[in-house]
Amino acid sequence: MEASGRGRDGDARRPLPVFDPDIELDFVPGGERTQPAARPPRRRPGGPRGRRPPRAPRRSETAARVVWALPWIAFALIVIAAGGIAFALAMIMLAAIGLNELFDMASAMRPMRGVALLAAAGLALAAHFGDQYQMMIVTLATFPLMFAIAALRPSREGVTASMAITTLGVAWIALPFAHAVLLRDLPAHGGALVIDVLVGTFLADTAAYAGGRIAGRRPLAPRLSPNKTLEGLVAGFAGGTFAFWFAGLYQDWLSGVDALIIGACVAATAPLGDLFCSLVKRDLRVKDTGRVFGPHGGLLDRLDAVLFTIVVGYYLCVALVY
Repeated sequence: MEASGRGRDGDARRPLPVFDPDIELDFVPGGERTQPAARPPRRRPGGPRGRRPPRAPRRSETAARVVWALPWIAFALIVIAAGGIAFALAMIMLAAIGLNELFDMASAMRPMRGVALLAAAGLALAAHFGDQYQMMIVTLATFPLMFAIAALRPSREGVTASMAITTLGVAWIALPFAHAVLLRDLPAHGGALVIDVLVGTFLADTAAYAGGRIAGRRPLAPRLSPNKTLEGLVAGFAGGTFAFWFAGLYQDWLSGVDALIIGACVAATAPLGDLFCSLVKRDLRVKDTGRVFGPHGGLLDRLDAVLFTIVVGYYLCVALVY
């Protein structure tokens, strides 16, 4: 069945089909728009029968995370137990991975990778064979080196951003790994203190995640990390503090009060490192910094809190334990 009519200019219009409820019309005779008389029925995702696509079981994801984590845990324990130059070289390797992740995210700023990698190696070796004074010399030496590299570039456009992102990499990534060397090289108890800081940091993160999932109501920093809550922050602080204190129970050289103070500071600093990394990722518009940890993401995704807590842990251990 067909309908016909004349338009406003008097010309015959072409036939219109009879209304089909499964077709939405956006015009009527005379050219005036109108809403469709009926809408097609909504179809549920997963096909005509409304079946949802099967979800992959959560167990497989958890198993994958565990499988990826175990070798890295073994690596950490081995290099911490070895100490010495082996630990310093391992920190240089980890710093290089973290720097490359940052510079891959910020490649548009043309970072000076070579300068940052040399600084990371120099800082870790200065921490092992020297002290903070030699580390300061290495840090300051990066500035004339950056100037020389910038002056030799064919184009100096964006050189300020290039030096800025390079300096951020040295300060955010290379310096903390050098402080890990300083902490490990503390006499008698350096290895145990490194493990204590790592345990306090990771258990603070785990407790914050669990507390946020169970009781999280009020967002902590929605513009930086929407999933973090104040309830999770409190749970993380309690969990990290208790974890460090509990570790101190088996170390007669670490008093309970000192363990509580160090643990509380480590637990309070951990979310700052997490939020700092979230800020950088949001500005650079990336979700994960890399894939070196497989389903866990990149090195900066996993060690963002450690980059802050290892520095705080070192200075507090020097002040309270030694």
